[in-house]
Amino acid sequence: MRTYVLRRLLQIVPLLLGISALTFLLLQLAPGDFLNTMAENPAISAETLESMRHRFGLDRPWPVQYLLYLKNVFLRLDFGESFARHQPVWVVLREGLGNTLLLASAAALVTWGLAIPLGVWAAVRQYSWVDKALTVFGVIGLSVPEVLSGLLLLMLAARTGWFPVGGMRSLDWDDLDTTGKAIDLLHHLTLPAIVVGLTPLASRMRQMRGNLLDVLRLDFVTTARAKGLDENVVVFKHALRNALNPLITLFGYTLGALVSGSLIAEIIFSWPGLGRITFDALLTQDQYLVLGSVMMASLVLILGNLVADFLLAIADPRIAYD
Repeated sequence: MRTYVLRRLLQIVPLLLGISALTFLLLQLAPGDFLNTMAENPAISAETLESMRHRFGLDRPWPVQYLLYLKNVFLRLDFGESFARHQPVWVVLREGLGNTLLLASAAALVTWGLAIPLGVWAAVRQYSWVDKALTVFGVIGLSVPEVLSGLLLLMLAARTGWFPVGGMRSLDWDDLDTTGKAIDLLHHLTLPAIVVGLTPLASRMRQMRGNLLDVLRLDFVTTARAKGLDENVVVFKHALRNALNPLITLFGYTLGALVSGSLIAEIIFSWPGLGRITFDALLTQDQYLVLGSVMMASLVLILGNLVADFLLAIADPRIAYD
């Protein structure tokens, strides 16, 4: 197990190098740069633009820019400076990453907290009205695009006033006590978390139903029933754990997908997270901020996959890693 963990950790470095190189190349292939946008402002002189181009290193060939970027990252842990925000990239990303992880965690709670019990409920009530209703819900959840569900919930919030229409905090945030701040944050978090978690919820619920139905047909379940065990014991003690194993492998993938999938919800609900920062950076061609955002999101996905492997090994002792 220790050798496996060490090998997986060592694989992270070349993988991130490949992602950073591809992202940097795509940014270079895009027409123009950040200073071309600034040049449209007549108040900024050509001398100022040339000085900024030299300070940001944009007057050098892109391979040199990339090698200098890698040197600063590995030797100084310096991810560069945001052109538009005039701040170090890590300072800009630190708060945004925390906000995105908060949103992804809430969405994961929505997804897994509902998918497993609903999937089990549908499986033990196969072909009943409950199963059929949950099937319709799953089809709708998989069919409705995230942007449409986000806009519909935003319209609901605007017309009813039940939820905030955007942002992460209310205007009177500083005047609230600790409990009030927590309630206010959850109030703002509810709709974005539902939007991000809805599609994977429908998918995981259907997978949970199918997995449990397959396990309930196995011989050991038939034997347990023949011994006269209560049906709840058969389902929850014997069948459920085996049905959960395939879903555990998807947990890390789901976490990474929730982080990357939060982009649309962050834009619709003005949630100050990593996705919104990346979107704004792409619009302004703030290349080092884009690079940092992509690297952070990729690292979360890689670590999520690693966590999924560990959880699967814990849940199934038959699995061994060399």
